[in-house]
Amino acid sequence: MADRRLTAPLGPGPHVWAEVPGHAVVRPLFEGAGNIDEITFPTLGRQGVTLRLFDRGTGSWSIHWSDSRSGRLDPPVTGAFADDRGDFHGEDTYDGRPVRVHFTWYRLGPDTARWEQEFSADDGRTWELNWTMDLTRTGRAGA
Repeated sequence: MADRRLTAPLGPGPHVWAEVPGHAVVRPLFEGAGNIDEITFPTLGRQGVTLRLFDRGTGSWSIHWSDSRSGRLDPPVTGAFADDRGDFHGEDTYDGRPVRVHFTWYRLGPDTARWEQEFSADDGRTWELNWTMDLTRTGRAGA
């Protein structure tokens, strides 16, 4: 996984990106209606967990994140996929400030995907890209 993060999102200074290696293990849930992954960032000394659940009633997905630094489950982003793109929106806080959050998932091929995160601190008028991950499947369950 190639992980790039903006070092100071929503900051007034120059935009500096840091590249951080990572590795994720993904497990399916509910016969495809969910999954959970654990991501390890060895150079940062931390882990994260993502829980994704499909709401059969609304046809939408919710994505929940937790980081080993806080130990709390962040508010979810919700949305759906159309073709090879998924868009998900939610509200959260960053550094004590309320922000709108936008996740975008792109399927680039059978074993590759890209994820992006953007924040808006002005009710969605402007957005700042602050985190990207390029993912490549390296193995399959049971393989």
